[in-house]
Amino acid sequence: MKDIITVAVVNFKVDAADKESNLSRMCGFTEAAAKRGADLILFPEMCLYGYDYYVDETVSQEDKIRSAETIDGPSCSRIAEITEKYGVYVVFGMAEKLKDSDDATLYNSAVAIGPEGVIGAYQKMHPFETESIWCAKGDKPFMFDTPWGPISVGICFDTYQFPELMRHYVYKGSRLYLNPTAVIEEIPKEGSRQAFIDYYAPTLEYGVLCNTIYVASANLTGTDIVDYFGGGSCIIGPKITPFYETNLHYYAGNKDNVQEGIHMETIDLSLATRRLFVDKEITGEPDYRPQLYKKFL
Repeated sequence: MKDIITVAVVNFKVDAADKESNLSRMCGFTEAAAKRGADLILFPEMCLYGYDYYVDETVSQEDKIRSAETIDGPSCSRIAEITEKYGVYVVFGMAEKLKDSDDATLYNSAVAIGPEGVIGAYQKMHPFETESIWCAKGDKPFMFDTPWGPISVGICFDTYQFPELMRHYVYKGSRLYLNPTAVIEEIPKEGSRQAFIDYYAPTLEYGVLCNTIYVASANLTGTDIVDYFGGGSCIIGPKITPFYETNLHYYAGNKDNVQEGIHMETIDLSLATRRLFVDKEITGEPDYRPQLYKKFL
């Protein structure tokens, strides 16, 4: 299993409800990042069509269904052409409808595509408030195999309010967690930027400090139809320290940046020791005790 990987996260400004424009620029960013040496490129939640269109109650569910795609549809196929050409992985957010099914259910999904083509999709387990108007709740974790081991995915609200998901992934061996997200900055309100940072950054940082893994987060930025998204795409992970306690470092991007663009860095996944989940010298067993926690339910 390899340790050294170059990860790119994209602060992405959507053209609202303009799939062709968004897809064209996603392909452009993917190719540019690949040429700069990226092994994995992460785009935000719902970046293929935009976020606001799907939570708009004046848009019919039938129109939302028509705009959605399956993971073997044309958009994923276009991204797959680039991942195959450059030997890279891409994860991006879109409205997904299930293939080979008459079911009209939609999901807020993150699709993973690799050098061999489409791998699969994670369907968001915890839709945030008005998202439940249009999408169903997913019910399965999702990791995909790579030369760097299993890479895991959660979407936005999954990450910030449900730490059980990330912990499950780390228990299963993941050293890198991907967070495609769509976090709003409420710009008409005084102090909104600080409110965005105070919510967004600490939850990501907690994931690193608590689980001793890397977290890559890609957020929408700028105005969609009505909402203004806060950017702040970043890659954070364990920091080398003389002390036993885990510390963290921002390897690429930062929580303040709202400009569209690529942030990338080469990281060493061997620093992701997952220290709660490995056998300890003193006890011969991990500190993490899932069999005990099951008794709490």
